[in-house]
Amino acid sequence: MATKTKRPPKERRPKRKPCNFCSDKVLDISYRDLNRLKKYVSERGKIVPRRISGNCAKHQRMLTVAIKRARVVAFLPYVSE
Repeated sequence: MATKTKRPPKERRPKRKPCNFCSDKVLDISYRDLNRLKKYVSERGKIVPRRISGNCAKHQRMLTVAIKRARVVAFLPYVSE
């Protein structure tokens, strides 16, 4: 007779954080709002991904465009020194 092996219990994923922009009811993200944009840029100058920031897809796309526009106008650096 074959013996049954126990399977490890299924890992539970942590509950997703609510989107900061949805909770504040933000309609559009401006490239001039540097205090808000700096929260979503890492120390090395990279844009923080959605799974870490907790933003919804719609607001993450808007945030990415705003950060890229702020970089072009030289409000934000491309890389940190």
